[in-house]
Amino acid sequence: MYEYISGKIAELAPTYAVVDAGGVGYYLNISLQTFSAIEGAESARLYVHFAVREDAQLFYGFATKLERELFRMLISVSGVGGNTARMILSTYTTAELRTIIATENAVLLKNVKGLGLKTAQKIIVELSGKMLEVGIDEEVALPSVSQGNPILDEAVSALVMLGFQKAASEKAVKAILAEEPSTSVEDAVRQALRRL
Repeated sequence: MYEYISGKIAELAPTYAVVDAGGVGYYLNISLQTFSAIEGAESARLYVHFAVREDAQLFYGFATKLERELFRMLISVSGVGGNTARMILSTYTTAELRTIIATENAVLLKNVKGLGLKTAQKIIVELSGKMLEVGIDEEVALPSVSQGNPILDEAVSALVMLGFQKAASEKAVKAILAEEPSTSVEDAVRQALRRL
């Protein structure tokens, strides 16, 4: 129904973006991949997946058609909803996810919050043959996240929005920043997702 929404970025956080398209603000759920691609930009074009549920109508926004296609493949697997698919795309890049599926590494995939071993195995079984169909090999690298001063606060805020406890999130992000002080917000959140 909707292909993309293009306009000025009114609000941006690691988990969502509000895009002002002709005076209407669209709230789009995004992954860390999309966040890193549009962070610092004044305007953006986000490819949309529109989900209608009994209790809500949701927009998911993606910086590339490729990420949207992978999201749609993930939610086609029984037991994987929009938030789980977004969490998978926030934890692993498209290339990493492709490698995990190609090597059938369900143990690594189940590290994503809310994903059990059976669902991880099901994703691998159902998507292993479909990866090449959508041209995952031709993935274009996304721009890296620009460095900011409040990396800790922003990363912890993102993790809390994703449903993690604030104390545990702070502990994980502080440990990551202690090991690698130049870590970006996206990388700090992604690494924290693997530790929590």
